[in-house]
Amino acid sequence: MRFRLDMRRQLEKQARAARRNGGLDLYLPVLPRGGIFLMASFIVAEMPIGRDHTVPPEAVIAQLADDDVPGGTAGTVDVAGAPALRRAYRCALDEEKRQGALPTRRIDYVIPVPDDPGRWISINFSTPGDGDVDSEFTDVLVELFDAVVGTFRWSDE
Repeated sequence: MRFRLDMRRQLEKQARAARRNGGLDLYLPVLPRGGIFLMASFIVAEMPIGRDHTVPPEAVIAQLADDDVPGGTAGTVDVAGAPALRRAYRCALDEEKRQGALPTRRIDYVIPVPDDPGRWISINFSTPGDGDVDSEFTDVLVELFDAVVGTFRWSDE
């Protein structure tokens, strides 16, 4: 029960922060699946990357991939037929600064909007998994999120 309460507090903070930082969508599982409550979320937001039309998306992705990801990885992947950045890392929280917050596993995708130079979206996933960010269960949640992003397609509607 304590784990659930801690997770709820963390998700409520995340929702408030997403709204303040220009989040477009926040996805949270609200019902148990197979008797298990999935503690995970992802946020879709527009990135504040400059509108310099002369910089190709590959150069922006390369620059973002070079940014330091302590204890993580970053690289180029294909999303919806275009190059995108995928960054994976663990966030071990300083207990003195964030009492009650849980360590999380995070995956970020940064994707250029086609035919609109300078517009980018980010899709940011976060989960404490089952309380162990290195567990097999947590790995499965990360794989599920990657599969969801793999279905992403652009629409002109």
